[in-house]
Amino acid sequence: MINQTDTIDDQPLHAALKLNLKQLRDNLGNSPDLVSRQFQVNLANNMPIQGAIVYIDGLSSSSSMLQSVFTGNNENNPCTTPNELLDYYKESVIPEGAVFNPASFNEIFDLLLTGNSILLLDDCAQALAVDTKDLKARPVEEPNVQSVVRGPREGFTEVLSWNTAMIRRKINSRHLWFETYKIGSVTQTEVAVIFIENLVSDSVLEMVRERLQQINIDGILESNYIEEQIQDKKYSPFPTIFNSERPDVVAAGLLEGRVAIMVDGTPFALLVPALFTQFFQSSEDYYERADFSTLIRLLRFLSFILATITPSFYIAITTFHQELLPTTLLYNLASQREGVPFPAFVEALIMEITFEILREASVRMPKTIGQSISIVGTLVVGQAAVEAGLVSAAMVIVVSITAISNFVLPAFNLGIAARIIRFLLMIMAASFGLYGVFIFIIGIIFHLCSLTSFGVPYMAPLAPFNSTDQKDTLFRVPLRSMITRPKSLNPKNLVRQKKT
Repeated sequence: MINQTDTIDDQPLHAALKLNLKQLRDNLGNSPDLVSRQFQVNLANNMPIQGAIVYIDGLSSSSSMLQSVFTGNNENNPCTTPNELLDYYKESVIPEGAVFNPASFNEIFDLLLTGNSILLLDDCAQALAVDTKDLKARPVEEPNVQSVVRGPREGFTEVLSWNTAMIRRKINSRHLWFETYKIGSVTQTEVAVIFIENLVSDSVLEMVRERLQQINIDGILESNYIEEQIQDKKYSPFPTIFNSERPDVVAAGLLEGRVAIMVDGTPFALLVPALFTQFFQSSEDYYERADFSTLIRLLRFLSFILATITPSFYIAITTFHQELLPTTLLYNLASQREGVPFPAFVEALIMEITFEILREASVRMPKTIGQSISIVGTLVVGQAAVEAGLVSAAMVIVVSITAISNFVLPAFNLGIAARIIRFLLMIMAASFGLYGVFIFIIGIIFHLCSLTSFGVPYMAPLAPFNSTDQKDTLFRVPLRSMITRPKSLNPKNLVRQKKT
């Protein structure tokens, strides 16, 4: 037996109003949020016609449409048939701009469940859909994750149309194009692909389209659902897709020739292709002087190195290579570790896991007490562990420097990669000393050089080396000297500004 809901989608509308309303109710399980407001109107020959306005309570604001229809009923309309009356409502009565003519139940359900109101008339196998979306969402606020000292304070919200409007406001160009997709067999989530058509590489854009069209999943609830489906290497700890909740960051990426992917229901947009050096860049780098921005960027690279290798170097040196330490420092470390019952690796593992627990606890706790608990917990636990003889004071310093360096990174997902690699390096240091650490680092470098992001080498412009693109990699030269766009992205128009 075939379920009725499996065959109704492509079925055209019936002429009878009662049958159409019954089909809508049955296929939505008689849900109480499906509202149908029935009315009666007289044609020019005084023949009464029954009609109904159908919408989803909470998704639609149908007050203006209801007022327009009921006001139009009291006027003398020239229509003699229901079809003419429907056209009359479309052309002369309903003030809303976005009006559609769905031809099947499939189209009606798509429009109804996205906040549109449906107008049905008896003895008429047509319908009228009016855009009456009632967007109840978080207002535009300052981003919580990617905050800056100087720069715009607005961030994306969960409403796709608001987010695309913010991009339009920053890039006022007819070459800024949008493509929309419905992804998710159940959720039918709207996904927008944004690019500047006279800048973006055709090969990158085509790759984005192909990967999006190949997604076969029942639901998309956040942009990470898209990210995991279209990324190049699925098992690499390093992110190959950049994400941001800032309109200025997305606009800057589009101006370089990148493609933005935005998902309805989340404030985080995706940018591709993504390069390794891009995760060390902040929008604030371009709002401050070049010399200061360069200093801060170099500090971020140093912080990434410290956050990755500091515990492993401490373990390797104190366990296998004590001769590398000055004699005075070696005596001090030995005296501190005299009462510690664990080797350096176990000591570091205890502190790192403890700090990770405190970090996650501070995120899950209410904001009013989360920061206080994390600070007090770190100080109390660290001091208590030293006094109890479980860890040495030097290990607390090493773990603290590592944790603080991890927070310097502007990209949260790169910080996660550093945390994963840090634990692996600790194991190598405890097993093989500095030899194992350097072998693992060389393997990580090889892995980074093998990665690509939508056909672009992940380590560009460092590997392969491109001298032209070095103006915005480790250093940030003055804006007047950034004449060209990154060659690594293969933009159609390489020139960003005229040389002065």
